[in-house]
Amino acid sequence: MKTSFFLIATWLLISACQSTAKISEQKLKVPEELLGAFSDDYGSNYIITSSEWMHGKSIKYHLLQFNKEGNYFIARNADTNPLQGGLFTRIDIVYFDNMEQWKWGYCLTEYKAATLKDAINAPAANKQNLLKGCNGFPFTRMKKQS
Repeated sequence: MKTSFFLIATWLLISACQSTAKISEQKLKVPEELLGAFSDDYGSNYIITSSEWMHGKSIKYHLLQFNKEGNYFIARNADTNPLQGGLFTRIDIVYFDNMEQWKWGYCLTEYKAATLKDAINAPAANKQNLLKGCNGFPFTRMKKQS
């Protein structure tokens, strides 16, 4: 009886680990224009891949979801981040027209959600108000680094 229980528990644990690994290895379908090396209108640098959003050298977000209809990411903050490590973030994206080198911008709509569900359910940024629609602040404008 104990051996059967141990074998079943071990099998369940191994299966769960394999499923988690498969999920973390999946690449998100992120629009091409959001991938690559960028700088913002404050002088910070970024590298965005289909699995990570790096802001400077010390802030990293593990991208979990991209909602194409709402144009936002859901991410888990890296445990090593100086602030809000291990919490969840919603990053709203807005595209610009006629703004020279600035093609798109973002808002950390929610950056310290306790759960994934809290980040998903956070109210969207106001993309109609570029100057104050990001929790009372402007959206951060992004341009591709050459």
